[in-house]
Amino acid sequence: MDIPQDLLLASEGLPGGAMWSSVLPRHHTLRLTDVEGGANVSMLLYNRDLLIERYNMADTLKAQHTAYLTRGFVLYSDMGRVLCSISEDSVGWHDTVSGMSDAESVRAQYGDKRYGDARNAMFRNARDQMLVELGKWGLGQRDLAPNLNWFSKVVADDAGELGFVSGHSPAGGYVELRAEMNVLVVLTSCPHVFDPSPVYAPKPVGLAIWKSDPPGADDLCRRSRPENERGFANTERLFLGLR
Repeated sequence: MDIPQDLLLASEGLPGGAMWSSVLPRHHTLRLTDVEGGANVSMLLYNRDLLIERYNMADTLKAQHTAYLTRGFVLYSDMGRVLCSISEDSVGWHDTVSGMSDAESVRAQYGDKRYGDARNAMFRNARDQMLVELGKWGLGQRDLAPNLNWFSKVVADDAGELGFVSGHSPAGGYVELRAEMNVLVVLTSCPHVFDPSPVYAPKPVGLAIWKSDPPGADDLCRRSRPENERGFANTERLFLGLR
């Protein structure tokens, strides 16, 4: 789907292993694009107007009876409101349960390349990248929560062991998130913590933001689950001054 150029507000590329944060205003859409294929984007979300309210993995999954996310699902906060809706998705499955890499996991898998020796070729990890971005908004370690991993697929086998599906996201694959409140988005393009590749080679991601229409009464994300009707109602009450 082409982005309406007259509504486009920002478009930029994010190198592999980089970090980014911004406020996505209510009724604006963020598109993430897997430029080369095989990308991973670890993401945290917060209510910009009330930063103690943030993405809640458990409520998002149990309210929608799912273990992964795709088009038609929404991202719930820990106050029962909808932070974002997944309005479009060409990939079909995004990981919700695996967490993010840290310095220890990156060192164990890839070895150690620090900035003092390797400069921009250093090996970065998602947790430290998140903490740097969170610090820009007055947040820190206590504000870390279970995250999303866009473009990655992780499945459980019959024994309950989680396995990473390599080659899941194709070049040009994308997902679109429509903000239902003013959302602080924090993300990093570091490799997925379960990616079995022995080579540290995080992939670039494209970012685009534009003004989008508010969801109508027949909106797919609103209607996909009865619980989502209530989630949208809770969110709309907030903007009416009712809590």
